[in-house]
Amino acid sequence: MLTIIRATHTVIYLVMASSVIYIFTAGLLGFFNNFVVLAFILVGIEGIVFIGNGLKCPLTSLAVRYGAKKGYVFDMFLPEKATKYTFRFFGTLLVIGVLLLIVRLYL
Repeated sequence: MLTIIRATHTVIYLVMASSVIYIFTAGLLGFFNNFVVLAFILVGIEGIVFIGNGLKCPLTSLAVRYGAKKGYVFDMFLPEKATKYTFRFFGTLLVIGVLLLIVRLYL
């Protein structure tokens, strides 16, 4: 079960990272299409789940319940170097991407 949780969490992480990078790229290049909308929807759902769970990922708690050892990235198949600064890095990209989209498309 822990392998399934870790695999699921890894896939979700990669999809969310890709969504944020896509939003950033759209802002940088000044385009808006259905994939940008999808990326915003995915990031929005992730935000709602994260906030609704007390600013913790529900899959982390589930991984611990099924025997994951405590540590930084015990609940994914990605190395710590790739995920240690996730919120800082992708949060910054998201904010910059959104601001660039607003400036390029509405001003």
